[in-house]
Amino acid sequence: MAKLEQILDGVRARMDDANRAREHALGLSREIIRYAANSIRATHRGEFEQAEVLLHEARDRVCGLREALQENAGIYWTGYVQDAQKEFAEASITLALVRGQEPPGPEEIQVEHAAYLNGLGEAAGELRRHFLDLLRAGQVARAEQILAVMDDVYDGLATFDYPDALTAGLRRTADMVRGVLERSRGDLTAAIRQEQLQEALRRVEEQSNAVP
Repeated sequence: MAKLEQILDGVRARMDDANRAREHALGLSREIIRYAANSIRATHRGEFEQAEVLLHEARDRVCGLREALQENAGIYWTGYVQDAQKEFAEASITLALVRGQEPPGPEEIQVEHAAYLNGLGEAAGELRRHFLDLLRAGQVARAEQILAVMDDVYDGLATFDYPDALTAGLRRTADMVRGVLERSRGDLTAAIRQEQLQEALRRVEEQSNAVP
């Protein structure tokens, strides 16, 4: 059975290679997720240059992951690799939208389409945090602009009526965005009414002070 032994040795060698690739991919995926999360935190603090630096580190690892798994498509399409791409897409899109820029596309940031779409939806969730920060700062007009962006994201995601096997659960992400959007509309309405009330009280006070 010398031939069988040779066959098994060959299979074992290939599986050893695949396992090393898997371990390498796991490490890179964790690093991508960590850099992406830190970039989002920097974005919310208004530290845009730091957010860009962190995104650059994440991008290097996204590209490295793609190159490392060229011969291991089965590993490349596993959940943790695609999740890392999604987190990177979320961070990249969040930074752009908070800065009032156009979002980067999937080819620009080198992520798969399903990961990009889900990252776009998650970015809309991050925009709610920015939206609430704007309301607390009294920047109602800018908050209204952010809400319009969130609305555009939801409308865009709602057009992708494909099976979950293709979109990696995009319907759930779109449902999340819809819920965030509805709550944000209510928050904006309350803020506008508060602003109008304060303006009305200010006018009344001015008129009272003007009476001799």
